[in-house]
Amino acid sequence: KARGGNLYRHLRQGTRLFRKRYGSRKIQSTIPNRIDIQKRPICVEQRSRLGDWEGDTIIGADLKSILVTLVERKSGLLRCAKLQNRYSREVAQTVVQLLRPLKHQVHTITFDNGTEFGRHQHIADQLGADIYFAKPYCSWQRGTNENTNGLLRQYFPKKTVFNAITNTEINEAMNRINNRPRKRHGFISPNEIFQKLKKQDSNRCTY
Repeated sequence: KARGGNLYRHLRQGTRLFRKRYGSRKIQSTIPNRIDIQKRPICVEQRSRLGDWEGDTIIGADLKSILVTLVERKSGLLRCAKLQNRYSREVAQTVVQLLRPLKHQVHTITFDNGTEFGRHQHIADQLGADIYFAKPYCSWQRGTNENTNGLLRQYFPKKTVFNAITNTEINEAMNRINNRPRKRHGFISPNEIFQKLKKQDSNRCTY
């Protein structure tokens, strides 16, 4: 870039001019019965089992359309879907729809502090999972989700209005990411890892 080249434009974050500043502000959470990430089982941080997920939302350029994304920490498997709004009821229903087919591989979910996750207790009841929340402005506590959202942005840049994108296009991007070989897995895809670990899944966890 300094020499006038344009290869940097093909990097995942080639146009970023700054990095976020985390921890500079404090907020009072308005999420009822919120359970802090500090109380989350140790095994979730250690990625020692299959079934611990992270959740987030990606907002479209119109500030109205939205994607909800869920990533399994150990395998990196992604589940995502388009929403019409950020109301907690629709977000909760969509999270349940996305994860219900994998219910036996859903032990915990860690969300950020967006009010769209305010109906987390409904999600917990429907999936039989424990829900935790990262500390405000600590995105690295959901690093797997954040990195996977970055992969999605390769298909849907920040100027994207998700209402103009079809469900087929979203599913195609999700499938490509799930079948992309990952270096941390010895160049095996998240889908392959998930299916392999699914057969030997264990609920055991160290608290």
